[in-house]
Amino acid sequence: MEITAKSVAELHQLLTEKKISATELVNTYLNRIEKQEPQVKAYITLTGEEALAQAQKVDEKIAQGEEIAPLEGIPMALKDNLSTSGVRTTSASKMLENYVPIYNATVVDKLRQAGAIMLGKVNMDEFAMGASTESSAFFETRNPWNLEYVPGGSSGGSAAVVAAEEATFSLGSDTGGSIRLPASYCNVVGLKPTYGRVSRYGLISYASSLDQIGPLTRTVRDNALVLNAIAGHDPKDSTSHPSPGEDFTESLVNDIKGLKIGVIRDYLTEELDSDIKKITQETISKLKELGAEVEECSLPHSEYALGAYYLISTAEASSNLARFDGVRFGFRAEEAEDVLSMFKKSRAQGFGDEVKRRILLGTYALSSENIDSYFHQAQKVRTLIKEDYRQAFEKYDVLLSSTSPCPVFKLGEKADDSLKMCMTDFHTVTLNLAGLPGISVPAGFSNNLPVGIQFIGKPFAESTLYRVAYTFEQNTEHHQARPALVKGV
Repeated sequence: MEITAKSVAELHQLLTEKKISATELVNTYLNRIEKQEPQVKAYITLTGEEALAQAQKVDEKIAQGEEIAPLEGIPMALKDNLSTSGVRTTSASKMLENYVPIYNATVVDKLRQAGAIMLGKVNMDEFAMGASTESSAFFETRNPWNLEYVPGGSSGGSAAVVAAEEATFSLGSDTGGSIRLPASYCNVVGLKPTYGRVSRYGLISYASSLDQIGPLTRTVRDNALVLNAIAGHDPKDSTSHPSPGEDFTESLVNDIKGLKIGVIRDYLTEELDSDIKKITQETISKLKELGAEVEECSLPHSEYALGAYYLISTAEASSNLARFDGVRFGFRAEEAEDVLSMFKKSRAQGFGDEVKRRILLGTYALSSENIDSYFHQAQKVRTLIKEDYRQAFEKYDVLLSSTSPCPVFKLGEKADDSLKMCMTDFHTVTLNLAGLPGISVPAGFSNNLPVGIQFIGKPFAESTLYRVAYTFEQNTEHHQARPALVKGV
């Protein structure tokens, strides 16, 4: 097997046994990036020199006989809305095209402490607003499984680099499915942790009550290893939960006998793509075969989730993005006549169409004449959805659905139809509204393109999710498939 196809756990063993050096490993990835990036177009900024310098330090440590941590020397990538000190952080927007932070996001510091090596920052939908990575101000990232298709979004670059073997793992952010959807579309494992499990300090916010940072990896074990490194309480983040640390790899047992799994009936509608429905049924059969108790359940208010999500997320976005006015940092229009015209022109020229659309929607929903009819009603729906989940989890350990109701789509296919684009998140947004953890794992293929299955857990029950996902992974072969693009490169 090629080095780039190996998991974090396998590479750690090779480094420990001195069968490969960290410098050789980083160079292997940089060479692959150089060959594939003209096609995949996932990296906004490469940090090759810094990566090689860090790899050399890891090699010196190994040469001295010191023990290395599980992520030490492992090449990874970061979504470009995570602040990196001294390294450009754009959020894929003209507004922040030349922004260089003076501090690291907490997750970046934690990965540095764990010894992981950053290869660069990767593409995304502008300010994380989108489901296809087509709203980036710089370029469209392509799906490594078929370059004519989208990788999903908004963390499309994060999923694409893992699938294209241009990084061993990556971090993304998930506001309404932005880790899980691209994970499904690119045949990788993507976890959206419980809200508060991972610090959001240093994340350029889209919607603060919904955003959560999480890992995208090739295997469930790799995902648990990365979550081990980035989870934990952070006093810099007021929404960070003071939960005690745990080793998520301890839950990786190939056994789900007696586990109660509820299949969300409300998502098994006539609108669900026939191939995805078939793969969902095959997943259910496999879980039953493995000893789980599986039956249908209902989330009766889920039909209102998408509307509530877009009202809440755009309202929070209009507030969060108000800071980008051309004054303190970011893009400033040059031809402004006065301060007011500078504000207007800087925002008009600095933001893309999708971001402007969501700011307008959010500002409208928060206006004094509309806030009760729209924003406050959406918050009431959010409460009802939380209650639906609370009742479901009184009976079930885990809930199940397909990650997306529709298969991977071509570049440009939904770019001009915002409603169709929004519908790709129909199965994922409820988790963000309720603050729950969810994981998408490879479950099959439709027209030679990946399809993911989503497992949903109780608050802070990532260990249970990992147990189910790991058991399913160990008894199927979907995750072992590699895109034709990467073979022989």
